[in-house]
This record gives sequence, structure tokens and C-alpha cells, in this order.
Amino acid sequence: MQIYNTTVARLTYRGLLGRRRALLLFGLPGLLLVVAGAVRLLAGRDEATAVGMLGGFALATVVPLVGVIVGTGATGPEIDDGSIVYLLAKPLSRPGIVLTKLAVAAGTTIAFAAVPTYLAGLLLAGNGGRIAVAFGAAAAVASVAYAALFLFLGIVTRHAVVVGLVYALVWEGVVGSFIPGAKALSVQQWALALAQETAAAGTVTSEVGLPLASALLAVLTATATWFAVQRLRSLTLAGEA
Repeated sequence: MQIYNTTVARLTYRGLLGRRRALLLFGLPGLLLVVAGAVRLLAGRDEATAVGMLGGFALATVVPLVGVIVGTGATGPEIDDGSIVYLLAKPLSRPGIVLTKLAVAAGTTIAFAAVPTYLAGLLLAGNGGRIAVAFGAAAAVASVAYAALFLFLGIVTRHAVVVGLVYALVWEGVVGSFIPGAKALSVQQWALALAQETAAAGTVTSEVGLPLASALLAVLTATATWFAVQRLRSLTLAGEA
């Protein structure tokens, strides 16, 4: 089984970097860096401010929003306009299609979310307390999980963007950040566990320990990917019927 197909990858990149999505993909990290630069000018270099902004804005808002744009855009538009039929008609394995699209989505999300998070950390705190590295790494692992989750949503529902935005803004941005009992069920908190382990002691805190967080991130990614493959197979069967 071929797990990565260059033609599928090229088509996915082309769809993701279309004019409308490209504006959002460049706009969100651009906003993060502009805000980080403004905070640095106004408040100077401060680790507490950096942790608050990177955790409360970058990891809780920018990363999941980029994940929504990229994950749902990897397959959703092809299903909506029916062009997925032409792809499924090719002699390509369904796991290979999903894994290729997941690789593209994860890489794109890392490029437009994790890398800017790292750069924002450098702007806000320099190398002090390893904050930039910690949040950059946390954003990277979160990017992979979000890519899988929103890729799955893009396959199973035509309202994936709406569902994704509700999840990103309400659950990750509000519930997962402020409601104690729900924090343990947030990708943001799972990613923060890595940031806590990477940063200087006492700099970053998470509601979930790193072993459990790592397991939950792996389970979410694997489960979403598996269900995406099954759904794509059912679409093939429906088309052939």
C-alpha cells in the first residue's frame, strides 16, 4: 500500500493555498506576530506575559483556527463540489489518500501555526526559560492532532467549518482554557504538557501530565485518521452503487 502519493499531495496543496484560504492562512500568523511585536514594544521582554499570550492566544486560538482552515480544506471542498469522485476513481488506496492528505495538512498547519508561535515566543521572551521552544513544540504536536481531527470532520460533514469553528473558539478558546473539569479534555492542555516539560521549571503549567497527554494526542490522531479512512471507503461504495 502506498501511503504517500505525490499527485494527491500536489492537488491538496493547490486547494489549501487557493486565494481565499491563503489570505486566512497568512493573516492569522501575521496577526499573532504583529500582536507579539506590539506587546514586546509596550511591555518589554517578560516571561509571564509571553506565557500568557502564547498559551491564551497562540495555542488556544491561532493554532486551532489554522487547523480548522487547513484540515477541513484538505478534503471538504472536493466532497462538496463532487470532484472527490474523480480522485476515488483512480487506483489509489483509501488509506493512502487519507494519509497523504493528513501529511499535507499537518505540515501546512505546522508551517502556519507552530512556526509563527515559536517566532512570537522569541519576540516576547527571547531564549529565556526556553519558552519559544516549548510553545513551538507544543503547537507542532497540537497541529498534527488538529489536522487529523478536522480532516475527519471535512469528510463526514458538509458543515465541518462551522463545527470546527465552534470547537476551536468555544471549547479550546473558552471551555478548555477556563473550566477546570473540561481542561483535561482539551488538545490545548495536552499540548501544554509538552510545553511544561520543555520550558524551565515552574514557567508553564498544564492540567494533564505528559504521559497521559501524549497517549491522548496519539489516540485522537489515530482514531480520527482511522474513521476518515472508513468514511472515504463508504463514499466509494456509495458512488459505485
